[in-house]
Amino acid sequence: MKMKHQLNQALYNALKKLDVSVESIQLTPPKNPEFGDLSTNLALTLTKLLKKSPMEIAADIQQCLSVDTALISDITITPPGFINFRISPAYFQSLISQILKKGNQFGRGRTGENKTANVEFVSANPTGPLTVGHGRQAVLGDTVSGILEWHGYDVTREYYFNDAGRQMRMLGQSVEARYFQQLGQDISLPEDGYQGDYITAIAQNVLDTHGENLESGNPIFRKTAEDIIFGLIKSTLKNLGIIHDQFTNEKSFYESGAIDDTLQKLRDNNLIYEFEKATWFKTTALGKDQDRVLIKSTGEPTYRLPDMAYHRNKMDRNYDLVIDIFGADHIDTYPDVLSALDILGYDTEKVRVLIHQFVTLVRGGEKVKMSTRKGDYVTLDELTNEVGADVVRYFFIMRSMNSHLNFDLDLAKDHSDQNPVYYLHYAHARICNIIKHGESLGHKFTKDYNPSLLSHSSEISLLKQMDVFPEVMELALNTLEPQTIANYLQELATHFHKFYTDCKVITNDIPTTQARLALISAVRIVLANGLQILGLSTPERM
Repeated sequence: MKMKHQLNQALYNALKKLDVSVESIQLTPPKNPEFGDLSTNLALTLTKLLKKSPMEIAADIQQCLSVDTALISDITITPPGFINFRISPAYFQSLISQILKKGNQFGRGRTGENKTANVEFVSANPTGPLTVGHGRQAVLGDTVSGILEWHGYDVTREYYFNDAGRQMRMLGQSVEARYFQQLGQDISLPEDGYQGDYITAIAQNVLDTHGENLESGNPIFRKTAEDIIFGLIKSTLKNLGIIHDQFTNEKSFYESGAIDDTLQKLRDNNLIYEFEKATWFKTTALGKDQDRVLIKSTGEPTYRLPDMAYHRNKMDRNYDLVIDIFGADHIDTYPDVLSALDILGYDTEKVRVLIHQFVTLVRGGEKVKMSTRKGDYVTLDELTNEVGADVVRYFFIMRSMNSHLNFDLDLAKDHSDQNPVYYLHYAHARICNIIKHGESLGHKFTKDYNPSLLSHSSEISLLKQMDVFPEVMELALNTLEPQTIANYLQELATHFHKFYTDCKVITNDIPTTQARLALISAVRIVLANGLQILGLSTPERM
């Protein structure tokens, strides 16, 4: 909100006249809208310093205030010392021309100009199709990337997959078992092997491609499985409009010696020791409650060690910002990786870790039970095909990432205002329809309109809602929480639908019609900008 910045500066200038300085000033809408549009508790925060009552301080500040009276229609003081500002309708009415002029640039920030960011997300092992559980991280990562791009960052979307551990060996062994079963041999799946139908399909592919004479232990079983599954993963993500710029695999860090180098550098810092045939990271020396195993007694590294090497690689690429998006199961491991980066001299202030909670699929009010290893799950492709990409994307970000998410399939398939995606799409399509209807009657939108005619309370409320869009986007950048945008768009759509109920757009009064066409054209731009950031479509008809 441009006006908020102007008022902030005016308050700082008033304090300067009073020979008072503060670090920050809070301006927020008052609880009672009758007091005005913005309010500050500044006077209350200065009572100890100035040894006066808040009401006296507020009066002193008001006397020193210099504001544009054409844009600020009223300044009042209410107990116990709030200073309230009522913004003139002319300010909000002038917003329309700004939005129409800036179009898809309205609300964009410049924080990230000439800066780079790396966002790592999904990073699921290629041991099976992506499931509903992977979907939340996929959409969060892509939307966070979109928020950064909106503010000028050059973003690299990255996928890191663990292709060197026990799970990948188990995948190869599971395919091998199914291969020999298809040849009529009495071979059981390995304990904890993968049981889904896709394993049988991969085994059939191996049989069709390489024949019946493969021996046990042939690497083709694992290689074929990895290639097929990773192809499916890429296809699934593409169905949701998600395309990664870079794929980095764990195996490359073993082959390059980066993992051994990382271990040696930690050893050089006296942070590695051997105990009971395992290799330990001495995190207690770094203030942690207990040391962590980096290499098990079996010789198998834990996730921490290759992740340390991987993050060193990312940091060496000199991004201005590095973002990791993890599920709640990583909450205990990532601090150890950051500790290692710190001790090795990397600037971990550049790293932001976003943790999201898990997803429960609900159908008919009942939880859908799933087990990935047993092959009993709903794939992300199945979910997308059932409810559509827009619904999948929106539902995964409409709750805070810190909250557990119940994905309600019945609501997702509902084509009424109860479905928040339908509600947003309908608002955009309704605007497009009104504009086309107006054109059919000869009311073609022009920039020759009178904004002062937009004085109805529903019109002003709608303008006020559009005015905060840049502020919402700034908040989304600071928190990297897509839910902020989703909530805003719902409120914008609600204000628009109320306006449409209260104010007829196409009327016999041409000046009013032209003004309202300009208003809804601006609403369409803001709504489309928000939908674009979330990766949702902007339908022109429903």
